[in-house]
Amino acid sequence: MFLEKVVIFVLFLGPLIFFHELGHFFFARLFGVRVEVFSLGFGPKLFKFKKHDTEYALSIIPLGGYVKMFGDDPFDKEGIPEDQKQYSFNHKGKWARFWIVLGGPLANFLLAFFIFFFLLISGERMPEIKVGVIEEKGKLFSQGLRTGDVLKKINNQKIYNISDVALQKGGKVFSITVERKKSLRTLDVNFQSESFFNEFIKHPPILRKPLLVDEKGKKYLVSEFNDGPRSDESLDMFSVEKKSNKLFLYSFVEGKAENQQLLKKLSIQYKSTNELLNKMVEKEGLYSLDLVVRSVKMGSPADKAGLKVNDIIVSLNNIKVTSFTELKETLQGLPEKPVSLRVIRNGKFKTFSMTPELREINKKKVRLIGVWSLGEYLSLNFVTTESKGFFGSVSIGIYRTWDSIEKTLTGFKKLITSESSLKNIGGPLSIGKVATDSFNTSLSYFFQLMALISVNLGIINLFPIPVLDGGHIMFIFLEIINRGPLSRRKMEIAQQVGLSMLLMLMIGAIFNDFTRFF
Repeated sequence: MFLEKVVIFVLFLGPLIFFHELGHFFFARLFGVRVEVFSLGFGPKLFKFKKHDTEYALSIIPLGGYVKMFGDDPFDKEGIPEDQKQYSFNHKGKWARFWIVLGGPLANFLLAFFIFFFLLISGERMPEIKVGVIEEKGKLFSQGLRTGDVLKKINNQKIYNISDVALQKGGKVFSITVERKKSLRTLDVNFQSESFFNEFIKHPPILRKPLLVDEKGKKYLVSEFNDGPRSDESLDMFSVEKKSNKLFLYSFVEGKAENQQLLKKLSIQYKSTNELLNKMVEKEGLYSLDLVVRSVKMGSPADKAGLKVNDIIVSLNNIKVTSFTELKETLQGLPEKPVSLRVIRNGKFKTFSMTPELREINKKKVRLIGVWSLGEYLSLNFVTTESKGFFGSVSIGIYRTWDSIEKTLTGFKKLITSESSLKNIGGPLSIGKVATDSFNTSLSYFFQLMALISVNLGIINLFPIPVLDGGHIMFIFLEIINRGPLSRRKMEIAQQVGLSMLLMLMIGAIFNDFTRFF
């Protein structure tokens, strides 16, 4: 398992590093600079060979790479023999050096474009575009969309990726075709493309399976069908169509989603999921599975108070809750005082008092008690998109690359202005996890993420920090402005400051990884 994750990590990061260094290598050779070493990875060399003037190497630490160019030491320009200066990096003109340095980030942007292009022209395997839980007071609900709707067309054009909404001509969404409970419906709507996109992503497709538990923790299934539950039914979707309130209760056998034993027909009238769950508690003594505690964080308020795994949470400060989401929302709405949590443990009611932990997340104060839900959620179906054709793939590929650049820059801007927490920065472990998760989801997701990280790598390298590509470009422009290179002392100070900043960033990212995973 560990070896598999390492292999996926190397397969994910390797091409990004290779193309970045290849960009430097290409422009160096183009301008006649001798490349002494082309290495993937750092540290001791595992494998190497020499061709012409260049040693090609694979090194042991797969977290980067480097291209060693002849004459790249700015403090040793005079030590280059006259007949060798034509091959020296620092003896090339300013614009030649500019393009050699820019070549790495430029290669990362080109790699992202080509990944998007080949995904688009070959057809991507993508999860269906499903909307999550929509409240009746929400904008999407007022335009006719409902919880669990799957988007099929926008403005009569097939759609496979929600970000493609921004490509709609005129910037408006006037028609949406959705699949709702196996039938297609076309809705007349009135949205600006960006407004619809921003509203849609507020409702991630996290829909609960129709699983309930009794006071002893025994599981049951609820279904709208008397001939066996369906695998695509959700607790959050029973109130979408209010024509019928017929529900059936089944026993639940782990590992068998269908063909469960029918226990009885439920005679419950309801207009919303919350009302349904409240009546399930009152009439049947059954609770939503996501109210069951899956785990308790060590040292958290819940842990100190005595909460345990498999406790069923029923109320907070005597306010009944029907879902884990409702529990979190209720907690945020309470004053900053100790709270009372009522649970069922082995069929008996128990009450615990605790003081929630106050933490700032994305500039918002959030109250946490340190419990995770046992809830189970529907998995998304995958669809294979149609090829966009050559010109369509070029056009959309350029758009997606530029969109990735804009979103990455916006993300960094929020970090710099403290709109976003530095805790969001991830290191090698975070990259490894998302790479493994995306690989296990689908190859399309894996390559899409690779394109996005390639853009991130390109932009990070363009930061005006000495020791990064952007720092070298900054020195070139300062040289143009000053009509000569900076003094050795200034260069040394700048490089030391840049290296310190880079080390601090790396330590912060690694620290975040350890607090996140350990």
